[in-house]
Amino acid sequence: MGQLVNGHWKTDNFDTTATGGKFVRATTAFRNWITPDGSPGPSGEGGFAAESGRYHLYVSYACPWAHRTLIFRALKGLEDYISVSVVHPDMLDDGWTFATDFPGATGDGLHGAEFLRDVYLRADPGISGRVTVPVLWDKKRDTIVSNESSEIIRMFNSAFDGITGDGQDFWPEAMRGEIEAVNERIYHTVNNGVYKAGFAGAQAAYDEAVHALFDTLDWVEERLSRQRYLMGETLTEADWRLFVTLARFDEVYHGHFKCNRRRLIDYPNLWAYARELYQWPGVAATVRADHYIRHYHYSHDTVNPFRIIPIGPVLDWEEPHGRG
Repeated sequence: MGQLVNGHWKTDNFDTTATGGKFVRATTAFRNWITPDGSPGPSGEGGFAAESGRYHLYVSYACPWAHRTLIFRALKGLEDYISVSVVHPDMLDDGWTFATDFPGATGDGLHGAEFLRDVYLRADPGISGRVTVPVLWDKKRDTIVSNESSEIIRMFNSAFDGITGDGQDFWPEAMRGEIEAVNERIYHTVNNGVYKAGFAGAQAAYDEAVHALFDTLDWVEERLSRQRYLMGETLTEADWRLFVTLARFDEVYHGHFKCNRRRLIDYPNLWAYARELYQWPGVAATVRADHYIRHYHYSHDTVNPFRIIPIGPVLDWEEPHGRG
């Protein structure tokens, strides 16, 4: 693992001693918004108008945060309007790379860069910080629009509707308050909770994270016993934000991150719900288990020092979900 410091790449060791053994996620650096007419969004500066072919998405199939953006790109019919490059699943001393010796890794189809950090440096030669995916790039202004996945999916949800004619709304205005409340709990205890457990450097930090994780999974299981989706009968961004963690749970987080009280398949409602979302048109093509199984077990040498890739469970994501 490494980071950019004043435009120079520095490798460092993952260390949680300064936080009492707790994993703390770094904040994102680019927070501009694409809008239909290029007017400023909730943060950053304006000038990023929705246009066909103008934007490029850098992702990892392994990363759940990047996976969100691939799902919304598919759901909203943006594949022909926003191009994409996929990094190699191994993230070692050089961070994310554009090596192509793994199925599905595409290289950098836009700049021909060797490392993802080169994309960040192209946007800001003196930048300091982590080099993360996803990255939404503006070809016209030759810079990064955003590297915050939660905001990229909201741009994809509505900014291009006038171009695509797709009016699906996964963040309906009347439900935003409730969606935000559910997102908040799921982000801290599930999406990021698995990392807090997996990267914990102290027993107390692990115990706190893993109990909160399963408390929330139990809460979601009960919620789904009486309604189809997290918000009732309406499929929203909250469901897709949860799905990317569920997709990786049994094959990665259960063993690798010691989130092993129960498996996803031990929850009848959650497992059926996860299969329904997987089987949603366009979504299965965004799920690459080979990338995330390889990435987590090979890249995290502090968790898996011998880089042994486990055989993993056999899961039938195509099994009928029975949810109507």
